Amino acid sequence: MKPISIVSPRAAEPVGRYPHAKRVGNLLFVSGIGPRARGTSDIPGVTLDAEGNVLAYDIETQCRSMFRNLRYIIEDAGARWEDIVDVTVFLTNMKADFATYNRVYAEHFPENSPARTTVEVKSLPTPIAVEIKCIVFIDGAGETTTNPTEGG
Repeated sequence: MKPISIVSPRAAEPVGRYPHAKRVGNLLFVSGIGPRARGTSDIPGVTLDAEGNVLAYDIETQCRSMFRNLRYIIEDAGARWEDIVDVTVFLTNMKADFATYNRVYAEHFPENSPARTTVEVKSLPTPIAVEIKCIVFIDGAGETTTNPTEGG
């Protein structure tokens, strides 16, 4: 079975040469996605100075935007939110941000939550404080709603 690359027309563009997700059979592997909005370099919940350094950030706003991007990718790949089976989240400040992130996470997974790993990292590719990647089970044919791209 040949892997199929998925690029969502609604989620923020990848910051490198990779697709939003890769489908192999009934599994969807979603690349790391952060809170950026599509078509802009602005990051919801982040205030930058003229040199691009973070002056302040709101982890709750970033988490909500990140989950919105993740939902776009999953839906555009023909999958369902409730079929997420594994999540890995990267935080740049576990001590300061975990409680807020965990609260917002619980709102998005009120029941039947997936397996989860949360790790602290020194930095992420853009000036964001949170990023998520996941694996989703696609039941049945799971037709994509976007035009998949080959390669990626």
